[in-house]
Amino acid sequence: MTRRLRIRHITRVSYAQAAVSSHNEVRMTPLTLPGQTTLDARVTVNPSTPTWSYWDYWGTQVTGFDLMDPHADLTITASSLVETSPPEPLGTAPAWAEVSEAATNSRLAEFTTATSRTTVPPELVARARAAADGLGPHETAVAVSALVADRVSYIPGATGVNTGAAEAWEQGAGVCQDIAHVTAALLRGLGLPTRYVSGYLHPERDAELHRPVAGQSHAWIEYWAGDWTGYDPTNRTRADESHVVVGRGRDYDDVTPHKGIYRGVAGGPPEVTVEFTRVG
Repeated sequence: MTRRLRIRHITRVSYAQAAVSSHNEVRMTPLTLPGQTTLDARVTVNPSTPTWSYWDYWGTQVTGFDLMDPHADLTITASSLVETSPPEPLGTAPAWAEVSEAATNSRLAEFTTATSRTTVPPELVARARAAADGLGPHETAVAVSALVADRVSYIPGATGVNTGAAEAWEQGAGVCQDIAHVTAALLRGLGLPTRYVSGYLHPERDAELHRPVAGQSHAWIEYWAGDWTGYDPTNRTRADESHVVVGRGRDYDDVTPHKGIYRGVAGGPPEVTVEFTRVG
Protein backbone atom coordinates (compact mmCIF):
# COMPACT_ATOMS: atom_id res chain seq x y z
CA MET A 1 0.00 0.00 0.00
CA THR A 2 1.08 3.59 -0.52
CA ARG A 3 2.47 5.65 2.31
CA ARG A 4 3.33 9.26 2.90
CA LEU A 5 6.55 10.12 4.67
CA ARG A 6 7.64 13.49 5.99
CA ILE A 7 11.43 13.70 6.15
CA ARG A 8 13.52 16.30 7.95
CA HIS A 9 17.28 16.15 7.29
CA ILE A 10 19.42 18.59 9.29
CA THR A 11 23.16 19.10 8.82
CA ARG A 12 25.07 21.31 11.24
CA VAL A 13 28.64 22.40 10.55
CA SER A 14 30.75 24.20 13.18
CA TYR A 15 34.11 25.74 12.35
CA ALA A 16 37.03 26.08 14.76
CA GLN A 17 37.11 29.74 13.73
CA ALA A 18 34.59 31.65 11.69
CA ALA A 19 34.77 30.68 8.02
CA VAL A 20 35.47 33.68 5.82
CA SER A 21 33.22 32.35 3.05
CA SER A 22 31.82 29.06 1.77
CA HIS A 23 30.36 27.62 -1.43
CA ASN A 24 28.02 24.66 -1.05
CA GLU A 25 26.05 22.00 -2.93
CA VAL A 26 23.26 19.98 -1.35
CA ARG A 27 21.65 16.80 -2.71
CA MET A 28 18.80 16.13 -0.30
CA THR A 29 15.66 16.59 -2.42
CA PRO A 30 13.81 13.33 -3.20
CA LEU A 31 13.10 12.62 -6.86
CA THR A 32 9.69 12.07 -8.44
CA LEU A 33 9.75 8.65 -10.07
CA PRO A 34 7.40 5.76 -10.86
CA GLY A 35 6.38 4.62 -7.40
CA GLN A 36 7.61 7.80 -5.69
CA THR A 37 6.10 11.31 -5.82
CA THR A 38 7.63 14.29 -4.06
CA LEU A 39 4.68 16.39 -2.90
CA ASP A 40 6.71 19.10 -1.19
CA ALA A 41 10.42 19.79 -0.74
CA ARG A 42 12.51 22.72 0.39
CA VAL A 43 16.04 23.43 1.57
CA THR A 44 16.70 26.28 4.01
CA VAL A 45 20.01 27.62 5.23
CA ASN A 46 21.13 29.40 8.38
CA PRO A 47 22.74 31.97 8.12
CA SER A 48 20.03 32.87 5.64
CA THR A 49 21.16 33.23 2.05
CA PRO A 50 19.61 32.85 -1.40
CA THR A 51 19.70 29.37 -2.95
CA TRP A 52 19.34 28.08 -6.49
CA SER A 53 18.58 24.65 -7.93
CA TYR A 54 19.60 22.67 -10.98
CA TRP A 55 19.69 19.07 -12.20
CA ASP A 56 23.12 17.48 -12.43
CA TYR A 57 24.35 15.07 -15.09
CA TRP A 58 23.04 12.05 -13.16
CA GLY A 59 19.52 13.47 -12.79
CA THR A 60 19.78 14.55 -9.16
CA GLN A 61 18.34 17.87 -8.00
CA VAL A 62 21.08 20.06 -6.53
CA THR A 63 20.58 23.09 -4.29
CA GLY A 64 23.49 25.52 -4.35
CA PHE A 65 24.29 28.52 -2.17
CA ASP A 66 27.17 30.82 -1.23
CA LEU A 67 27.92 32.47 2.09
CA MET A 68 30.20 35.43 1.50
CA ASP A 69 30.25 36.80 5.07
CA PRO A 70 32.13 35.24 8.02
CA HIS A 71 30.13 32.53 9.79
CA ALA A 72 31.06 30.26 12.70
CA ASP A 73 28.25 27.76 12.05
CA LEU A 74 26.16 26.52 9.15
CA THR A 75 22.82 24.71 9.42
CA ILE A 76 21.14 23.13 6.38
CA THR A 77 17.58 21.86 6.77
CA ALA A 78 16.02 19.77 3.99
CA SER A 79 12.31 19.05 4.49
CA SER A 80 10.21 16.92 2.18
CA LEU A 81 6.89 15.10 1.92
CA VAL A 82 7.00 12.01 -0.27
CA GLU A 83 4.35 9.49 -1.30
CA THR A 84 5.68 6.02 -2.05
CA SER A 85 4.17 2.75 -3.25
CA PRO A 86 5.34 -0.88 -3.39
CA PRO A 87 7.51 -1.92 -6.34
CA GLU A 88 5.97 -3.62 -9.34
CA PRO A 89 6.50 -7.40 -9.66
CA LEU A 90 9.80 -8.32 -11.28
CA GLY A 91 9.60 -8.70 -15.03
CA THR A 92 11.39 -11.35 -17.03
CA ALA A 93 15.04 -10.38 -17.31
CA PRO A 94 16.75 -10.37 -20.72
CA ALA A 95 19.43 -12.94 -21.48
CA TRP A 96 22.98 -12.04 -20.49
CA ALA A 97 23.89 -11.48 -24.15
CA GLU A 98 21.16 -8.83 -24.41
CA VAL A 99 22.33 -7.16 -21.21
CA SER A 100 25.87 -7.07 -22.56
CA GLU A 101 24.78 -5.58 -25.88
CA ALA A 102 22.68 -2.90 -24.19
CA ALA A 103 25.52 -2.01 -21.83
CA THR A 104 27.94 -1.66 -24.72
CA ASN A 105 25.78 0.54 -26.92
CA SER A 106 24.21 3.01 -24.48
CA ARG A 107 24.80 5.14 -21.41
CA LEU A 108 24.55 1.94 -19.39
CA ALA A 109 28.28 1.60 -20.08
CA GLU A 110 28.85 4.28 -17.42
CA PHE A 111 27.52 1.85 -14.84
CA THR A 112 29.67 -1.11 -15.85
CA THR A 113 33.03 0.60 -15.29
CA ALA A 114 34.87 0.58 -11.96
CA THR A 115 35.51 3.86 -10.16
CA SER A 116 38.12 4.54 -7.49
CA ARG A 117 35.55 3.65 -4.84
CA THR A 118 34.29 0.52 -6.62
CA THR A 119 37.56 -1.14 -7.60
CA VAL A 120 38.11 -4.65 -6.23
CA PRO A 121 40.73 -7.36 -6.94
CA PRO A 122 40.06 -9.76 -9.85
CA GLU A 123 39.97 -12.72 -7.46
CA LEU A 124 37.02 -11.14 -5.67
CA VAL A 125 35.12 -10.78 -8.95
CA ALA A 126 35.91 -14.44 -9.65
CA ARG A 127 34.39 -15.34 -6.30
CA ALA A 128 31.23 -13.44 -7.19
CA ARG A 129 31.13 -15.17 -10.58
CA ALA A 130 31.25 -18.56 -8.85
CA ALA A 131 28.43 -17.54 -6.49
CA ALA A 132 26.27 -16.52 -9.46
CA ASP A 133 27.16 -19.40 -11.77
CA GLY A 134 24.17 -20.33 -13.95
CA LEU A 135 21.91 -17.59 -12.56
CA GLY A 136 19.98 -14.95 -14.46
CA PRO A 137 20.42 -11.20 -13.82
CA HIS A 138 17.80 -10.90 -11.05
CA GLU A 139 19.08 -13.96 -9.22
CA THR A 140 22.67 -12.81 -9.69
CA ALA A 141 21.93 -9.50 -7.99
CA VAL A 142 20.45 -11.31 -5.00
CA ALA A 143 23.25 -13.88 -4.78
CA VAL A 144 26.04 -11.29 -4.99
CA SER A 145 24.29 -9.04 -2.48
CA ALA A 146 24.11 -11.97 -0.07
CA LEU A 147 27.80 -12.72 -0.64
CA VAL A 148 28.64 -9.14 0.32
CA ALA A 149 26.28 -8.95 3.29
CA ASP A 150 27.66 -12.23 4.64
CA ARG A 151 31.19 -10.79 4.52
CA VAL A 152 30.73 -7.09 5.36
CA SER A 153 28.94 -6.69 8.67
CA TYR A 154 26.99 -3.51 9.27
CA ILE A 155 28.97 -1.74 12.01
CA PRO A 156 28.56 2.05 12.26
CA GLY A 157 31.89 3.82 12.63
CA ALA A 158 33.91 0.91 11.22
CA THR A 159 34.76 2.89 8.09
CA GLY A 160 35.11 6.50 7.03
CA VAL A 161 33.46 8.50 4.30
CA ASN A 162 36.42 7.88 1.98
CA THR A 163 36.63 4.09 2.44
CA GLY A 164 36.65 2.13 -0.82
CA ALA A 165 35.04 -1.21 -1.66
CA ALA A 166 38.24 -3.27 -1.45
CA GLU A 167 39.06 -1.94 2.03
CA ALA A 168 35.54 -2.56 3.34
CA TRP A 169 35.63 -6.13 2.05
CA GLU A 170 39.07 -6.75 3.52
CA GLN A 171 38.13 -5.60 7.02
CA GLY A 172 34.71 -7.26 6.86
CA ALA A 173 32.84 -4.30 8.32
CA GLY A 174 31.25 -1.09 7.14
CA VAL A 175 28.00 0.80 6.72
CA CYS A 176 25.35 0.82 4.01
CA GLN A 177 27.56 3.02 1.79
CA ASP A 178 30.34 0.42 1.87
CA ILE A 179 28.01 -2.53 1.32
CA ALA A 180 26.48 -0.75 -1.68
CA HIS A 181 29.93 0.05 -3.09
CA VAL A 182 31.14 -3.55 -2.81
CA THR A 183 27.92 -4.92 -4.32
CA ALA A 184 28.09 -2.46 -7.22
CA ALA A 185 31.75 -3.31 -7.82
CA LEU A 186 31.06 -7.04 -8.07
CA LEU A 187 27.92 -6.76 -10.20
CA ARG A 188 29.72 -4.46 -12.61
CA GLY A 189 32.56 -6.95 -12.70
CA LEU A 190 30.03 -9.55 -13.85
CA GLY A 191 28.74 -7.27 -16.60
CA LEU A 192 25.50 -6.19 -14.91
CA PRO A 193 25.02 -2.38 -15.09
CA THR A 194 24.68 -1.15 -11.52
CA ARG A 195 24.29 2.29 -10.03
CA TYR A 196 24.69 3.58 -6.50
CA VAL A 197 21.56 5.04 -4.90
CA SER A 198 21.48 7.63 -2.14
CA GLY A 199 18.32 8.32 -0.17
CA TYR A 200 16.43 7.43 2.96
CA LEU A 201 14.98 4.32 4.58
CA HIS A 202 12.25 4.59 7.20
CA PRO A 203 13.57 2.43 10.07
CA GLU A 204 10.11 1.12 11.10
CA ARG A 205 8.07 -0.66 8.45
CA ASP A 206 4.89 -0.52 10.55
CA ALA A 207 5.45 2.94 11.96
CA GLU A 208 2.66 4.59 13.90
CA LEU A 209 1.09 7.55 12.11
CA HIS A 210 2.27 11.05 13.07
CA ARG A 211 4.99 9.79 15.45
CA PRO A 212 8.47 11.16 14.62
CA VAL A 213 11.18 8.48 14.37
CA ALA A 214 14.93 9.09 14.32
CA GLY A 215 16.70 7.61 11.30
CA GLN A 216 19.53 8.32 8.91
CA SER A 217 20.47 8.55 5.26
CA HIS A 218 20.74 5.24 3.43
CA ALA A 219 22.41 3.76 0.37
CA TRP A 220 21.54 0.81 -1.86
CA ILE A 221 21.91 -0.21 -5.51
CA GLU A 222 19.89 -0.42 -8.71
CA TYR A 223 20.82 -2.92 -11.39
CA TRP A 224 19.66 -3.01 -15.00
CA ALA A 225 17.92 -6.15 -16.23
CA GLY A 226 15.69 -4.75 -18.97
CA ASP A 227 14.72 -1.99 -16.53
CA TRP A 228 16.26 -0.57 -13.37
CA THR A 229 15.50 -2.58 -10.24
CA GLY A 230 16.32 -1.39 -6.74
CA TYR A 231 17.88 -3.79 -4.24
CA ASP A 232 19.05 -3.09 -0.70
CA PRO A 233 22.02 -5.40 0.02
CA THR A 234 22.39 -4.17 3.61
CA ASN A 235 18.89 -5.42 4.44
CA ARG A 236 18.77 -8.22 1.81
CA THR A 237 15.54 -6.98 0.24
CA ARG A 238 14.15 -5.20 -2.79
CA ALA A 239 13.86 -1.46 -2.41
CA ASP A 240 10.22 -0.80 -1.52
CA GLU A 241 7.83 1.84 -0.20
CA SER A 242 10.05 2.40 2.85
CA HIS A 243 12.90 3.56 0.57
CA VAL A 244 13.04 7.14 -0.74
CA VAL A 245 15.40 7.88 -3.64
CA VAL A 246 17.31 11.17 -3.63
CA GLY A 247 20.01 10.52 -6.22
CA ARG A 248 21.79 7.91 -8.32
CA GLY A 249 25.30 7.79 -9.73
CA ARG A 250 28.39 5.66 -10.09
CA ASP A 251 29.27 5.89 -6.40
CA TYR A 252 28.96 8.11 -3.34
CA ASP A 253 30.99 10.91 -4.92
CA ASP A 254 28.24 11.51 -7.50
CA VAL A 255 25.48 11.90 -4.89
CA THR A 256 27.16 13.31 -1.78
CA PRO A 257 24.40 14.93 0.34
CA HIS A 258 26.49 18.01 1.20
CA LYS A 259 29.80 19.14 -0.17
CA GLY A 260 31.54 22.41 -0.70
CA ILE A 261 34.61 24.50 -0.06
CA TYR A 262 35.29 27.22 2.48
CA ARG A 263 37.97 29.65 3.55
CA GLY A 264 38.90 29.19 7.18
CA VAL A 265 40.17 26.80 9.84
CA ALA A 266 38.87 23.26 9.75
CA GLY A 267 36.38 22.21 12.41
CA GLY A 268 34.99 18.85 13.45
CA PRO A 269 32.80 16.53 11.36
CA PRO A 270 29.26 17.73 10.61
CA GLU A 271 26.41 16.73 12.90
CA VAL A 272 23.61 15.09 10.92
CA THR A 273 20.12 14.15 12.08
CA VAL A 274 17.29 12.66 10.05
CA GLU A 275 13.71 12.44 11.30
CA PHE A 276 10.87 10.50 9.67
CA THR A 277 7.17 10.94 10.30
CA ARG A 278 4.64 8.71 8.61
CA VAL A 279 1.58 10.82 7.82
CA GLY A 280 -0.33 8.44 5.58
